[in-house]
Amino acid sequence: MNDSQIIELYWNRDPQAVSASDEQYGAYCFTVANGILGDAQDSEECVNDTWLRAWNAIPPTRPTVLKVFLAKITRRLSFDRYKARKAQKRGGGETTLVLEELAECIADESDVEGQVDMQELGGVINRFVASLPEREQELFIRRYFFSDSIGQIADRYGMNQNHVNVTLSRVRKRLRSHLSKEGYFDE
Repeated sequence: MNDSQIIELYWNRDPQAVSASDEQYGAYCFTVANGILGDAQDSEECVNDTWLRAWNAIPPTRPTVLKVFLAKITRRLSFDRYKARKAQKRGGGETTLVLEELAECIADESDVEGQVDMQELGGVINRFVASLPEREQELFIRRYFFSDSIGQIADRYGMNQNHVNVTLSRVRKRLRSHLSKEGYFDE
């Protein structure tokens, strides 16, 4: 079943939409969740919650790319679950490292909310990432969307870990400079 057929099922409130989504994108969404959470049970629960959120969002939303729409929902749910777990117990892990790395580019969440709409900030970051050379885009997305470890990224692209670290550091510095020029905070 293709995306437009699945979206039509949601639009028509047909419960088959959930099973079709799970069949088509369940493994993909699990990979997104597990990259953030590192726990199979929590990841599976986030995937199941994704179907409920999609059911509640379609209609009125009609996604243009269902895979991306579902991945964003899964990612958001996974970070929410991660934050809840972190509030219960302090711990490390890849997600903590990813958030710490991005903290150097983006001002404190409460400051950002006071200054700009988060969707606008997301658009600025998306345009910045789209302007990067393809390899840098891929590294940035693997690290900051999928929360892959530096080792996983190095293995995937046949690079050494130091090269991945240096590349990501340079991209974050350019992102910080770009956000500063856009008026999101002072450098």
